Amino acid sequence: MEQRYILSAIDAALQAGADILSIYNDPASDFKIERKADNSPLTIADRKAHESIIGFLCHTPFPVLSEEGKHLPYAERSAWDALWIVDPLDGTKEFIKRNGEFTVNIAWVHHSVPVAGVIYLPVKQELYFAEERLGAYKLSGITSREGAPLDELMSAATRLPVMSERDRFVMVASRSHLTPETEAYIEEMKRLHSDVELVSSGSSIKICLVAEGKADVYPRFAPTMEWDTAAGHAIARAAGMEIYQAGKEEPLRYNKEDLLNPWFVVEHRRMKI
Repeated sequence: MEQRYILSAIDAALQAGADILSIYNDPASDFKIERKADNSPLTIADRKAHESIIGFLCHTPFPVLSEEGKHLPYAERSAWDALWIVDPLDGTKEFIKRNGEFTVNIAWVHHSVPVAGVIYLPVKQELYFAEERLGAYKLSGITSREGAPLDELMSAATRLPVMSERDRFVMVASRSHLTPETEAYIEEMKRLHSDVELVSSGSSIKICLVAEGKADVYPRFAPTMEWDTAAGHAIARAAGMEIYQAGKEEPLRYNKEDLLNPWFVVEHRRMKI
């Protein structure tokens, strides 16, 4: 993927993050919460972030599939060899709770595979970015690229994963979606590993924790959509991890007719024997 497109995605994520924070940090803001057809919340911040991201990505040659945009029929989408998959504000529930655990997710998908991804945590000012040939990186304390080229950002960032000695097997779980199936998986991991630590978090941060090396596995046995995982999947892949369909050797695929993901597990890439 050309570096200028990665930079466009980074700029889009940073601007969307600034727009989200302008609403998040406004004591007079009521977020203007609406409800979608599936009863999930939608705020003015979701809409504003979507508009900002489209403003950047519309200058690239690739179509955009955004959670907050118009979803074209599969008959049209199926002709797209490459596209952006975007969640302008992943973790709207966390945004409304004001716990800071929300992200901006932008992925570039080629032939159903997430090749490059950007995730930005506005409250923490942390940027994850990756491309399958260049690797995965984390850059802290950033609010604007200020014209820096990609190699400069990579030099200032930490290459992922960061391997550290850990006595415990660390699992990540969803703060809002701890299902009976997930609890059963957790119990199985406790049987297999003598010391298991459970970390709860919101949004795509969970995938980033595995890609970063801070966690060993993230099981998700609850509904997610393609835009919830595509950017994190790209970062995980570039860091040597994978998102497998639960119970299978097959990774998640994107721009499907049904945009709902199957259940999955984020973990180190399985070695083929």
